Amino acid sequence: MIKFIIMVAETLRYPIGKFNPPEQITEEDISKWIAIIESLPLKMRESVNGLTSEQLESPYREGGWTIRQVVHHMADSHMNAYIRFKLALTEDNPTIKPYLEEKWAEQIEARHGQIEMSLRILEALHHRWTVVLSNIYSTDWKRTYYHPENKKITSLEHALGLYAWHSQHHLAHILNYRVGKGW
Repeated sequence: MIKFIIMVAETLRYPIGKFNPPEQITEEDISKWIAIIESLPLKMRESVNGLTSEQLESPYREGGWTIRQVVHHMADSHMNAYIRFKLALTEDNPTIKPYLEEKWAEQIEARHGQIEMSLRILEALHHRWTVVLSNIYSTDWKRTYYHPENKKITSLEHALGLYAWHSQHHLAHILNYRVGKGW
């Protein structure tokens, strides 16, 4: 019984599983991931379409963020990701600035702000990000940045896979919750 409860909690937290990149990232992987980044804004908008303010205040899982916070988190996270990509493309292995996403999600606009502002940010940001991603030279996918918090060097190809996964991960939180609630 305890194992089942742990499995259910893990499924709610990671509805598409944890990020597990392929050992060798191919051009096909990169193309697929760019398409996911490009399509996220429309899918995110569709996932929250018609939700009431009360429904947006619902946490997608016990102890999790509200749907409103997830939408705002996506804008926050992907703005940081875009900047990380630009830094890695213009500097040699730059050290990126981590941020405390949990604290960002507790700020006033993330807790109570209209989701439309973050949906618009995602639309403009992902359009611009897709232009950058679609024009990266094949050799530049190996460019890196250094994350001082986890002390890891990350290649752009790996980061692209991570943010494509991140897009689908939080989209699944919202969609699974809506289905479970019959919304």
